[in-house]
Parts: sequence; structure tokens; C-alpha cells
Amino acid sequence: MQLDLSFLKDLGIQKKNYGASYGKWIGTDSNPVLKSITPINGEVIAEIIQAGPKEYEEVVHHAEKAFLYWRNIPAPKRGEVVRLIGLELRKYKDILGRLVTLEMGKILPEGKGEVQEMIDIADFSVGLSRQLYGLTIHSERPKHRMYEQWHPLGLIGIITAFNFPVAVWSWNALLAAVCGDVMIWKPSSQTPLCAIAVQNIVDRVVQEQGLPRGIFNTIIGPGSNVGQKMLDDQRVPLISFTGSIPMGRRVAEHVGKRLGRTILELGGNNAIIISDSADLNLVLRAVLFGAVGTAGQRCTTTRRLIIHHSIYDKFIKQLVKAYQQISIGNPLEEGTVMGPLVDQAAVETMQLALAQLKKEGGKIVYGGEVLKDKKYQYGYYVSPCIAEAENHFSIVQTETFAPILYVIKYQTKEEALSLHNNVPQGLSSAIFTQNLKEAEYFLGPEGSDCGIANVNIGTSGAEIGGAFGGEKETGGGRESGSDSWKAYMRRQTNTINWGDELPLAQGIKFGD
Repeated sequence: MQLDLSFLKDLGIQKKNYGASYGKWIGTDSNPVLKSITPINGEVIAEIIQAGPKEYEEVVHHAEKAFLYWRNIPAPKRGEVVRLIGLELRKYKDILGRLVTLEMGKILPEGKGEVQEMIDIADFSVGLSRQLYGLTIHSERPKHRMYEQWHPLGLIGIITAFNFPVAVWSWNALLAAVCGDVMIWKPSSQTPLCAIAVQNIVDRVVQEQGLPRGIFNTIIGPGSNVGQKMLDDQRVPLISFTGSIPMGRRVAEHVGKRLGRTILELGGNNAIIISDSADLNLVLRAVLFGAVGTAGQRCTTTRRLIIHHSIYDKFIKQLVKAYQQISIGNPLEEGTVMGPLVDQAAVETMQLALAQLKKEGGKIVYGGEVLKDKKYQYGYYVSPCIAEAENHFSIVQTETFAPILYVIKYQTKEEALSLHNNVPQGLSSAIFTQNLKEAEYFLGPEGSDCGIANVNIGTSGAEIGGAFGGEKETGGGRESGSDSWKAYMRRQTNTINWGDELPLAQGIKFGD
């Protein structure tokens, strides 16, 4: 299977690339080289000379300098720059989406959809640039006025995962940009070329607008090296991290030690409750996208189905039939529904999870095999799996980043909610029901304990207008949407005395 890589030159990607940029790519040729390998067929796409401490310091220097300029630009003017970035992304939507598919392995419609999400975030951020509202507050003291305002925070560290190699950057970076921040992006080492392409697209806008280098920055290197420097760096007041729960704990610990801020968007163990009144055709479509989309490698992937006992057997038969029709293969080809897992480690993790499932007493209903025949040519392809399980199994309590769907029976709505909430994670959730009382119960204080709770919509595919994130071990952070912009700014309360007296608050008399 020979892949066409000729489009990469239009994204500014060479056979060998430097891994650090402050608007200018820099590097030390003696630094270790990272190979970007496509999971489609194992081919090396390109090489990256990784950044080290020297490059990190140079990038931070330029970022700090750029912040002194950028923070004083009026927010609507910053929004105009983001609008132009959105326009530039529109020009490159097809080929940037193709790169996402090539490097990460998600199917091409999902790759292009991820770039569309960046464009939508740009539009959202442009509107936001005129709505960074504070409050006016009535003072208890005569001839005093109180208000609050929001100021740029500074240099933002953005650490992203492989599964959304460009969209998650935009959630953070474009909002932070209109807030007056500058940012350093450390992408996943599994998808470095996507970051290089985005940096090149943004740089064109920055240069055309005559802005200083250093507003948007990228650093590609080992987490143990440049990533750790970012976590420990007092010059970086906020780290936004998207990734696994274990790594999120480490981020929180190191940033917390220096009293820095974090936005943590970590793992999910997302469930759909299927009521006996549910429209099963609607459920089936939602489950297929939620469980099989991105080969089960979304934080919002549907991982558990909690099904009313009266419809359990009927729905499982329908689900197995639908799974049998899923087209697995080259994600660049039209008609493919599921591409490969990202790498061999992901395949091995899936197989270990299924072995643990059997050990705990679970049963595989369908799928779960590593596909090795000539059609696939490469070892990262698997068949999506449906497995009978019990919610208390340790493997069910753990997020496995693979297309494994656990199916569980329930009797009452109270039992369904207990099963649903009884996992450590709390990202996305859904119920399918035609019963208003069940829907409202699910959305009420006794219901879902997740940051996202849907009715008759699946767990995956959140819109950009709502704040994205979850509770419990999912980290509690919120990225993009709603008022999440406040995390990227510092709040200041102001009091102005325009009278001739100096009354103290709470009626305190001092020194009379």
C-alpha cells in the first residue's frame, strides 16, 4: 500500500524538520530525531529533530517578549487576528485533515471534521473577543464604585494528546489568544507533523499582520525533557493538559507545587443508559459512532452500555449485526468506517484488557481480534469488540483507549444511575428514553455525575459552544465554550473612591 505524501510540501513539511518554533523554526542538529510513523501501513512520513532545553529557553524568551506587546492590543483587534487564522485554516482544511488521518489514523471525514472544529472555534473566539465582560458591583460606601475586570494571564502551556492532534490546540490557543495570552504548544510525540503544519499556517497570518514572533509557539520533544521543564516553569502560569489520568496526576502535582494553574481534561468511562422506552434505531446509530468512531480512541468514546433487561437480548442482536457490517481498513479510503489504532502499544493494551475481562468472568460477544490478513498489511488494525461484563470489574472501572464496549443489564432507573456513576471518571454520559421523568431524573442532582449529560444523543461529538470537560478523575477542567475563557485570564476587583472622605468597609472606625 503506497501512500501519496506529495501534499505535505503544501503544509511546509520536509523530509526532516526542526521541532521548535517561535515563528521561526530552530533546532540543534545533534539532538535526537523523532520519526513520525503512519499507523495506516507503518511507513515513516517524516523526521523531526526534537527540541531540547536550549530550544525551550529560546522559545520562552521570545514568547515572554511577545506577551509584553500582545497584552496591550485591544481584544477585538486580537479577535481579528484569530478571524484571519480561521480563514487560513479554511484554505487548508482538506489537506490538514488528510494529514490528521495520515498521522493519527482516524478516517478522513473525521480528520476533516477536526479541522472544521478548529474553524468553528476561531469563529467562536472572534465573537468572544468583544464579550470579555466584567461586573459592576454596588459599594456599601458612599461615593465609591466597585467593578471587576479581566486581564491577560501570560504564557500558557498547552499539552495535547494524539487522538485530536489539532482541534484541542485550537480550543485552548484561539481562546487564549483573544484573551491576550501567548502560548507554547507541546503536541504528542505520536502526531508531531500535525503541530508543525498548524504552526506554519498560523505563522503566515502573524507575519502578514506584521505581528512579533512568539505569540504562537511550538516545542516538540520528550515529555521527560521539555515537557517537564514546562510543568516546573514559573514563567508559565497555566498548563492546559489533555491526556491520561495517570499523566494528569503528574501534571497536577508538579504545577501545584509551584502554585500554578491547571486545566485538566483527562480520561472518560462514558456510558449510555438505554431505557425500555428508547428509540432503538436512534440508539444504534449513536452507539456505533460513539463506540467505533476514531477506533475507540476518544475521551468521549462510549465504553459502557447500561441496558434495560427487557430489551437487552433484542438490542444486543441488533448491535452485533451492525458491528458485522463495519468496514475496517485504510482510513484514507472512502467508505471506511474504522481505521487502525495509533500504534502497537495500543493494540497490546486492548488485548491485555480483553484477557483481564475474561479472567474476571466477562465474555466477548463479538470482535476483539487483531486483524492480520493481507488486506490490512500492518498490525494496528483490530475488530471492534462487544463484551458482557459487570460494572464492578476492575477492567470496566479502567479506561482502555480502544474500541471495547461493555454491555450491562439493569432493572430500575435507580440501579441504572448507580451503575452509571459508580466509576472513577466523569466526562460524558447519555440516556435514551421517551420518558420525561427518566430524562429529568438523569439530568437532575441525583442523576449523571458527569460534566456532559445528554438525552437521546450519544456521548461523543460535543459542540463547541458548551464548556467541555468533566468531573472526578476526569480532572474538573473546562476547555472552550461558555465562560471557559475565564481560566485563561486573571480577575481583578477594583474600587474607586470619588468622594472626599475615606470610609472603611464594614463600618470600621480607625484612629478617631
